[in-house]
Amino acid sequence: MNIVPLAADSLGVRSMATYVECGETRLLIDPGAALGASRFGLPPAEAEWEALRRANDRIAAYAERAGWIFVSHYHDEHYRHDPAFYAGRGVLAKDPQRMVSGVQAERARQFWLETEKGARLDSADGRCVETPDCILTCSPPLPHGAELSGQGYLVALTVTDRRSGRRFVHASDVQGPLSPVAAAYLARERPSVLYLSGPPAYLEHRIGHALVEQGVEHLLRIIDRAGCRVIMDHHAVRISNFRDRFRRLWDTGQVVTAAGYLGLADTPLETQRRALWGAQRKPAGALPRRPAERRLAEPELERRPFRKAKGGLGR
Repeated sequence: MNIVPLAADSLGVRSMATYVECGETRLLIDPGAALGASRFGLPPAEAEWEALRRANDRIAAYAERAGWIFVSHYHDEHYRHDPAFYAGRGVLAKDPQRMVSGVQAERARQFWLETEKGARLDSADGRCVETPDCILTCSPPLPHGAELSGQGYLVALTVTDRRSGRRFVHASDVQGPLSPVAAAYLARERPSVLYLSGPPAYLEHRIGHALVEQGVEHLLRIIDRAGCRVIMDHHAVRISNFRDRFRRLWDTGQVVTAAGYLGLADTPLETQRRALWGAQRKPAGALPRRPAERRLAEPELERRPFRKAKGGLGR
C-alpha cells in the first residue's frame, strides 16, 4: 500500500488530501484545498496563494489515476465543488441527509444533485466496499471535534490491504480526537497508519486548555493500543509553536506531520502570515481578486440546528 499526502497545513494550505494505491485500487481522499480567510487580521499572502495553486495542481494530477474518490464531509478544504472532477469514478461521500447541518447541509444537497449525474455516487456512512486488492470501510458519522460542538459530523475511512493486512485510517477533522466516541472507534480500527487532524490548539483560548489536552490523551491511548504510526496535521499545526505544544506526542517517536511523512520540512504558511505580509511590503487591502476555484475556508462553527436523519440518496 502506498500512501501519499498531497496537500496539508504543514505543506502550506488547509487540506488533508491523500492518494492511496493498493494494488490496482487507486483512491483519492478528501480532494480539496483552501486557505484560512483571515488570520491575525490578515488575508492570505501571495506565498499562500502560490502554495494553493501547486496543491490544486497536485490533487488534479493524482485524480487522473484514481478510480475511487472519498469525501469525508463538506468543508471547503475537504472536497471539490466541480462535478466534472468526479465524473466516471466511484464516489463515496458523506450522506447529505444524515447528521448534516448548516452550510454543509446545503453544500451536500448541491453536491449530490450535481455529482450523481456523472459519477457512481453512494453514501459513505457505515458503508463497506470490497475490491480484489483491499477493503474500504467507512465509519458511522463521527463528531467534527468535540461532542455537540456545532461543527457537524464526518466519516472516517479505513483501507485494509488484503495481502499484507496493513490498515490505513484517514480520520479527517476529528481534531485530536477530541471526542471519546471518535477515539474509541479509531482504537478499535487498529490502524497501521493513522492520518488525522490533531487538537486545535489555535482555538485553545475559545475551547479551553482541558479539551485540547483531552485530545492529546486520546491520541496517546490510540498509539499505545494500536502501536500505529500517526500523521497528525491540519488543525494541530496552526500555531507557530505546535512542536512545543504537542511535545508529548512527538516524543513517542510515532507521530509526524504530513510534510514529515514525505521527508520534507514543515511549511505551515498560515502561521507565518504576519511575516509573509511584512515581506510583501504592501497593505492587506491590496490583495488582488482570485479565481473562484481558489477557495477560502469557512469559519469553524456551523450555527444552524442539525437536520434529522432521513436515510441516504442513491442507495
